[in-house]
Amino acid sequence: MIVNIVDYGRIDDKNYIVYDVTGLSEGQMEYLSENLVEETDINGEVFQVRMYFDDELYPFQSDVAKIRLDDFIAREEIEMNVFLSGFLEDM
Repeated sequence: MIVNIVDYGRIDDKNYIVYDVTGLSEGQMEYLSENLVEETDINGEVFQVRMYFDDELYPFQSDVAKIRLDDFIAREEIEMNVFLSGFLEDM
């Protein structure tokens, strides 16, 4: 499974991150789509997740994040990979 952040920011007073996930089977994508509470979409071989964050939990708002953005993006992609892997263990 490969997780990439493809978009992030703030819209309608909500912080969000959009993740593209590849390397999943069709069954895994359907399972995640049916069981995650977050917004999801399946587009061919790409599973997309949009998560919303409160200000205090949003990882890209700190001054350090602005300086070391690549590090924060990489960490967030790893955390989503671990989260989805754990979720798929219940499949």
